[in-house]
Amino acid sequence: MMEKNMVCDIYSGVCKPSDSNKIETINLNTETSKQTLYYVTDPMCSHCWAFEPTLNKLLVQYGHLFNFQMVMGGLLEEWGDGPIDPANGIFKPADVTPHWQEVGQYSRMPIDGTIMEIDPVQSSYPASRVYKAIQHLDSPTAAIKFIRLVRESVFVFNKNISDENVLKSLLQQFYKNEDTIRIEDILALSNSTKGKQLLLEDFDLVHKLGVRGFPTIVLLNDDNHGTKIVGARELNVYVDTLKDLNKSSKIDSKPLPDLSLYLKAHPRLFSKEIEVMYDLKKENVPEFMQQYLNHSNYTTQNILGENYYEYTLN
Repeated sequence: MMEKNMVCDIYSGVCKPSDSNKIETINLNTETSKQTLYYVTDPMCSHCWAFEPTLNKLLVQYGHLFNFQMVMGGLLEEWGDGPIDPANGIFKPADVTPHWQEVGQYSRMPIDGTIMEIDPVQSSYPASRVYKAIQHLDSPTAAIKFIRLVRESVFVFNKNISDENVLKSLLQQFYKNEDTIRIEDILALSNSTKGKQLLLEDFDLVHKLGVRGFPTIVLLNDDNHGTKIVGARELNVYVDTLKDLNKSSKIDSKPLPDLSLYLKAHPRLFSKEIEVMYDLKKENVPEFMQQYLNHSNYTTQNILGENYYEYTLN
């Protein structure tokens, strides 16, 4: 359960408790006539990683009510010579480690964080550009799945996602069973002028939406009126917002997914994600997995005190 309203600031690059608990009503003049949920995020946003369990349940149960669009916000272009946020003790990359670890502890979405001490991530832009390249050359759905892999890599498995060799390795892993997409084409586009322009288009949208911190959800209804929700909130906040924006129609949730199908679609799930999705207590998850899955279809591992489950082929 989220006990704080947390946000990663777009200007300082620091992730911390938000000074504001406001849920803002907005009127955005757009050309689209369809209801849209914009999710403004960044590969290095620790509170976005903590938000994954709630976001996934929102998409599973209510995703049929809106078009989902993940937007890159540009948390860290590069480390400068001066302090990033001296008020919060952020003078250098290594100072990020305890902040990330705190997020991991309270959210129970594990974060190692020591990568920022031993091989610091220099920028979130390279991974963001790869996201845009996949979105352009493959599909928005594939790009979203890739960002999930990136988050796991930096927060849990301590990989430097600003290193092109790391990104290439992640792409090889992501497309290992796919022969219609060339990894070289994705990397070439991500490093090109066009790739940089694709990312700038996301930044322009972030500015238009009036977003300055991550995670932020912006929900627009058919009349282009909507609500901006800053920080990671409980599921009911987003459901209530959907209801407020759809007063003329009934808001029905989809049933919870079959566990075997859900794990197959999300090949690595952490205990907290399963707890939130299926309304379970932590201690009941192992028995739940055994009850609904064939033991040959998954493996259980532990990292930083948290179990995670991986789908395996027979």
